[in-house]
Amino acid sequence: MKKVIYLLCSATLFFSCKNNDFVSFSGKIENKNSDSLVVANPQKGYQKTIKVNEDGTFKDTLKVSNGFFSLYDGTNYATAYFRNGDEITMNINAAEPRKSILFAGKGAAESNFLSISAQNQIEFNTGVKEMIELPKDEFDAKLNTYVSAFNTRLENKVLDTAFVNIQKKNIEGLKAQLVKIHSDKLYFKSTLGKGKPSPKFKDYETPDRTPMSLDDFKGKYVYIDVWATWCQPCLAQIPSLHKLEEEYKGKNIEFVSISIDKRDDYFTWSDMIEEKNLGGVQLFANENQDFTKAYRIDNIPRFILIDPEGNIVSSDAPRPSNPALKDLFAENGI
Repeated sequence: MKKVIYLLCSATLFFSCKNNDFVSFSGKIENKNSDSLVVANPQKGYQKTIKVNEDGTFKDTLKVSNGFFSLYDGTNYATAYFRNGDEITMNINAAEPRKSILFAGKGAAESNFLSISAQNQIEFNTGVKEMIELPKDEFDAKLNTYVSAFNTRLENKVLDTAFVNIQKKNIEGLKAQLVKIHSDKLYFKSTLGKGKPSPKFKDYETPDRTPMSLDDFKGKYVYIDVWATWCQPCLAQIPSLHKLEEEYKGKNIEFVSISIDKRDDYFTWSDMIEEKNLGGVQLFANENQDFTKAYRIDNIPRFILIDPEGNIVSSDAPRPSNPALKDLFAENGI
């Protein structure tokens, strides 16, 4: 008898210590949109389709590694956080998904945090456009209030350490992104607004190695195209740019294309000028980034219109393919 009791105790200890290598996931979807629920994490290469019964109930086990998973019912998306050993239920009304979604059971805290954060993010996003226009002190106050509230919710929950670290990284990333957008907005207003003196470039070379500077174009409007030979969206604008150059030939405007290719790609640039019969004034920046940094150029192509006095008309002008560009030219008497 003692031996039997010992064996039973040993078995109990073994099963109580063993971690499940799957997640138990069940729940109910009211007003369901389809007969299935797709659980996926593309980064992990994971996807599984769970059958949803006629009454909206579903149940399955998921063999996953810890992480974030999208839940898709054919119309709506939600995000959950799963760990092996979790026993999570989800109840949701597909007619009001954001308001109704609720996770319960072992390991549900992280998923509930995500659903609440998603709702808060939507509300926050509706005011971001107005917030970006605020003076720096007011902008900082609003952003810090949002970040502080997020971190407080994070600290007041018993959550998986890896999950917490990811959330902290995400909120800091969002903060940094918004700070940059706001900083750029203030900079554009104060430095790159209409009528402000344009930042200058100096001694950029033509294909025949002649140095040219922005001041060389004084007395004419200058439409600048910042591009590179490796940039496909840049190359896509070439036909439209060529048509503009022909249409406005003899007008008081110069079309200047500035290549920001690396120094080692000089001959790739010069060869392309010949191959594509590029017109206008072609200049090579030779890795001099002063002009592009002054204009906060992070993406190309970027187009700029400068007036005959060297002042900015538009620091982010329409592309050649955009009909709005001709309207801008007309407004300025070009």
